[in-house]
Amino acid sequence: MKAKKHISDANHNINKRIHKLYPPETAERAVSSIIDLIFKYKSRIKSKEYHLSQKDIILITYGDQVNKNHEPSLHTLKEFMNNYLKGIINSIHILPFYPSSSDDGFSVVNYNAVDPQMGSWREIEQISAEYRLMVDGVINHVSQFSDWFKAYLSGDKYFQDYFIEVDPSVDLSKVVRPRASSLLSEFTDDEGKIKHIWTSFSKDQVDLNYKSHRVLRNVLDAMFYYIEKGATLIRLDAIAFIWKELGTQCVHLPQTHELIQLMREVIHEVAPEVIIITETNVPHHENVSYFGSGADEAQMVYNFALPPLLVHSILNENTKTLTSWAKTLSLPSNKVCFFNFTASHDGIGLRPINGILSNDEVNYIVTKVQEHGGLVSFRAEEDGTKTPYELNCSYIDALTNPKEEDSLRFKRMLLAQATVLVMPGVPGIYFHSLVGSRNYHDGVKHSGMNRTINREKYNIDWLEKELSSQGSLSKTMFDSYKRLISIRISEEAFNPFGEFEFLNLDDRLFVVDQKCSKNIERIITIHNFSNEEVICTLPKNIPLPLYDIISLNSTVYTQEDYGKDRKITLEPYQMIWLKYKKTKDNKNVK
Repeated sequence: MKAKKHISDANHNINKRIHKLYPPETAERAVSSIIDLIFKYKSRIKSKEYHLSQKDIILITYGDQVNKNHEPSLHTLKEFMNNYLKGIINSIHILPFYPSSSDDGFSVVNYNAVDPQMGSWREIEQISAEYRLMVDGVINHVSQFSDWFKAYLSGDKYFQDYFIEVDPSVDLSKVVRPRASSLLSEFTDDEGKIKHIWTSFSKDQVDLNYKSHRVLRNVLDAMFYYIEKGATLIRLDAIAFIWKELGTQCVHLPQTHELIQLMREVIHEVAPEVIIITETNVPHHENVSYFGSGADEAQMVYNFALPPLLVHSILNENTKTLTSWAKTLSLPSNKVCFFNFTASHDGIGLRPINGILSNDEVNYIVTKVQEHGGLVSFRAEEDGTKTPYELNCSYIDALTNPKEEDSLRFKRMLLAQATVLVMPGVPGIYFHSLVGSRNYHDGVKHSGMNRTINREKYNIDWLEKELSSQGSLSKTMFDSYKRLISIRISEEAFNPFGEFEFLNLDDRLFVVDQKCSKNIERIITIHNFSNEEVICTLPKNIPLPLYDIISLNSTVYTQEDYGKDRKITLEPYQMIWLKYKKTKDNKNVK
């Protein structure tokens, strides 16, 4: 009786949400098909309880990031993880590993298959058996070469409402454009008729029509299939644009939020441990709306403002704006958190800092990145003008000119990555940041795509040689990064749901004060963003003694040494992580 009541409750909630999206007759069919889908996978998926902690670090990588002759690249990737990152990184985001026609996997041809050049579902399941697996729900669009779109062009009645055909005379000027390309693309059907189809991102990425309940049902089927294969985190790619209504901006619509909430409701009915992550590269105040109430929408939201703000702070050697922005960070509940990162397969988005940095400050970043060999991508505005929306550059080259000394490049890069590790939330680490990759200009020449500059793939033998080369920038970065991660994952104060506060000690410093839930341990991290010595004063409400947990000489700040002036000196680009742990001996120390 208990199981039946549980399904009945879920049926009621799902029914309510679907009726907000679809007219009554369509809604009834949608409810029936989705409840059937839930029963189908309840018998196939074994749910396992899981809660995020400071131990969760997510590596972002392509399935063919490392390659070895005559070996599936997914197997090579797992071997690299086991040999170099086991016990340090426990989760892996494998970027789209499905058959694809362009955009390095994001023009999906078949949701339910693995690109045979990478391997098979067998390799995916082997990875998910050892690491928490994050997969992409590339559900805003499919490839023009997908079976779904080919069936649509052939006139198959089942697929006629899967895509959005619009008369080109219709005024679409209000639609927010993520790209500078045309919103509508021409296709010729099997009868020779020209069709103008909605394509938000490119002609090879045809938007799906979620006004068709069959689209929703089949997309949910694909996501359940990923969960069955071991996925415990699902990234909803470009989700802000998923619902279209003519006459509106077609971004962040109420139906979009309702759709995400419905997807979460359906998925959690089968696998409540699955975490939904929304990818919405938009201004920060719009981005955080995807947390919903804190209990009904995304459990993690990409912290898109962080990467460009870190670049701004390091280039200017000033953290005033970064700290002011960080102080505004708030969460609607203790069940959600940010997904923090510096780099990803995409570039460094500029839209998230709209309203945070001035146009002059943004233009300064653009100019410096171009001086460092980076590229800039543009998008179309409502008035037809084009504005920069993304910097395409390896993160280390965004922070420093490649002609500068490796010692400076290393310090700045490690500082940025360490900041991500101490930000409240879960860190995401792009493979290329882990090894300090440079701009890949040859790849851009070959692909014609700006984003390829930060998507180089490696022969595993070359990479292992590089990581064993004493003194090389890659090895220095890799070893130092791993050490910081190993410290973070052992400290409960870095729990993504713990208490946090950002402190103003100096405009060159970024300071985070974090406490674990029991308030027994506390860590104050102080990062010097300048190339000069900085002396700061610890607030009197921070207890002593404090232990620098990343110092190689185990520096201790005691009441005797720092009780009067409480001054701490930081060298250029130095990081200090100060830990306080309440014990019987120091419980009354103030």
